[in-house]
Amino acid sequence: MKKEFSLQSALIAGIIATAAMTIFTYMAPLMGFEMNIPKMLANTMGVPIIVGWIVHIMIGEILAINFAAVFLNATGKVSDIKSGAGFGLLPWFIAQVMVMPMMSIMNGDSYIDGFFSGSIMIAMASLVGHLIYGGVLGGVYKFKLEKTTVTT
Repeated sequence: MKKEFSLQSALIAGIIATAAMTIFTYMAPLMGFEMNIPKMLANTMGVPIIVGWIVHIMIGEILAINFAAVFLNATGKVSDIKSGAGFGLLPWFIAQVMVMPMMSIMNGDSYIDGFFSGSIMIAMASLVGHLIYGGVLGGVYKFKLEKTTVTT
């Protein structure tokens, strides 16, 4: 059996993983801070919250497709919780050193204010959120198995 990329599985896994991460972020106030990603995206873009939600979901889907189509092929790994969590480290790192500082600048703050979310506590919560996203993504995504035929 040959493993083949499954867009349908990637999209389903992406929605489920994004939902899992989003649920985790709504527990942030219990830790003393807010991590409302759709609201943060909407505020930075100056758009209604619904657009922030759409962008948040789109990012989750794009990452899921990249995990399934690129990351797994490039690393030769199978899709499981461990490989998914490993993948989750990549978007977390990019968010901490590029996205959050850019959003900080767009909101009138300095680059350094956004570096690693401006707080070790928030950066670590973001790390956990991305590990949850990746772990769920890896656990849910399944390759499409293609039967190989042998001709004699």
